[in-house]
Amino acid sequence: MTIRAVFMTAPFVLTGWIGVLTVVALVSDAAPAHVVLFPSKILLENIPESSSILATSIASVTLTSDEAGFARSLYRNGAWLVLPAGLPGCLPQPKAG
Repeated sequence: MTIRAVFMTAPFVLTGWIGVLTVVALVSDAAPAHVVLFPSKILLENIPESSSILATSIASVTLTSDEAGFARSLYRNGAWLVLPAGLPGCLPQPKAG
């Protein structure tokens, strides 16, 4: 595979990855938190009362809530892109002890 092929494929892989994460956030409440990328002023003014802010940066805000369908409520309140945060991923978890 040439460098050119890697550079041409990378945007599609990144877009697909973000798409899968977005769907996971919408259909599952398994994530302990959600990252809102590029939060709008409307969202920041309407953060659900059932949520807690874990972290903020210039480009994102990380929120958590026990509310079912939390990602959908973030979209309803003005979020542009919501991704799950804190999921263990595909790697096996280390055993304690």
